[in-house]
Amino acid sequence: MFRNVLLLKSIPANFDLGLLALRLIAVTSLLMKHGLEKTVGFSQMYGMALKFHMDPIGIGVMPTLLYAAFADGICTVLMVLGVATRWAALFSFINIAVAWAFVHHFAFFGQPQGDHGELIVLYLAIMVTLFLAGAGKYSIDGSLLSK
Repeated sequence: MFRNVLLLKSIPANFDLGLLALRLIAVTSLLMKHGLEKTVGFSQMYGMALKFHMDPIGIGVMPTLLYAAFADGICTVLMVLGVATRWAALFSFINIAVAWAFVHHFAFFGQPQGDHGELIVLYLAIMVTLFLAGAGKYSIDGSLLSK
């Protein structure tokens, strides 16, 4: 009895539903905060990027911002819908990893770039999970695989 309660045997494990929840909750959070600011507010972001010389890997300010807008804006929408999820997660992972390495200098707590290293690591873990597992059957990718 204790084992059944401990393992929640009355609720069957559903990995596809778990992947759907991950995509809808976590990835939508990334979209709402970072995707919208880079797509809807692109001109403002470009002005700020020019002012602070945001070119962490030396490809230029505009290509850097276009990649970030694609990864945080377009790829997050693709992941939420479950379209090309593994590719979208890969592009997003690269963007987040570059930001953590070159902008935040792998900061986890406190300075120099604020106290959001923990959130960055969680987003990286989410992208790795979606890259490895895919979107699951409750997605457009899943419906294409079942045909």
